[in-house]
Amino acid sequence: QHPRCIMSHLVSPSSVHVSTYNIPACGCIPNTSLFPDRPLLIYSPFGSSSRDHGASSPPPPEEIEALVKGNGYTPSWRYNMYSTSHFHSTTHEILVVYKGSAKLLFGGDENPHSVEREVVAGDVIVMPAGVSHRSLGQDKGGFHMVGSYSDGATQWDMCYGKEDEAHRDIEERIRKLGTLTRDPIYGDDKRAPLLQHWK
Repeated sequence: QHPRCIMSHLVSPSSVHVSTYNIPACGCIPNTSLFPDRPLLIYSPFGSSSRDHGASSPPPPEEIEALVKGNGYTPSWRYNMYSTSHFHSTTHEILVVYKGSAKLLFGGDENPHSVEREVVAGDVIVMPAGVSHRSLGQDKGGFHMVGSYSDGATQWDMCYGKEDEAHRDIEERIRKLGTLTRDPIYGDDKRAPLLQHWK
């Protein structure tokens, strides 16, 4: 059971607005093309998005880490996002913004179907393996996230969609990954965004 101080920040999963994105492959970047039933998800379970006027602040990073850890994920770092497009082939990634805001690009710089999206403190990003992402610009006051991975997941790698990368091996690693079965915030709640949108 999660500490009351964490739970007090959460809104009901049935009330959370979830943005889902299926992004086609571009060049050597697979994005969600290998598993369209595992879309990129962005949602605000703490009711703290700047789009929600008057909402409360998200919990501090140590409480976010305790929350995701209790739901089967290993918090690995606190940092921002690189400004170079990259993706991972060895693991899916969970990002929880706890400070500031940033404009992010998903899908690759040359992809006509890429997604530009502002994220703010309180937003959760479920990043499927293979989806390219980078920062286009970050809050001058600081932009920070907690990055987490499934318990027991292979150490994340860095892929850039370059011609000299071993693309067959990259795709094979992504294909071998299982789906995520617990929401990083709401756990096993069937109303949780991940359980609603990932198969």
